[in-house]
Amino acid sequence: QVRLVESGGGLVQPGESLRLSCATSGGAFNANSWYRQAPGEQRELVASIFPNRETRYADFAKGRFTISKGTPKNMVYLQMNNLQPDDTAVYYCHARRGPAEFWGQGTQVTVSS
Repeated sequence: QVRLVESGGGLVQPGESLRLSCATSGGAFNANSWYRQAPGEQRELVASIFPNRETRYADFAKGRFTISKGTPKNMVYLQMNNLQPDDTAVYYCHARRGPAEFWGQGTQVTVSS
């Protein structure tokens, strides 16, 4: 059974950093990603990482966010630096295995002074 559990969200001030964590279980995946959804907006891709460690980022994330896999090897992280109010959203961990997609429950990130 696949399970994705996010943690690490919270309230920060503009310019600060957060690291989100996703604990995955249920086997290997073709890709792990982070998505986000702001109020009234569609869910959007933030970053992806593949088994060969290749990474891809949305334009807004380039240079500020870093996706990685860590120890334990079932963990996926999203390091977010220089956060801005526009980054306020619920962040979701996502995994793909073939045509199947899996989602975590989401973690709230709020950037406000």
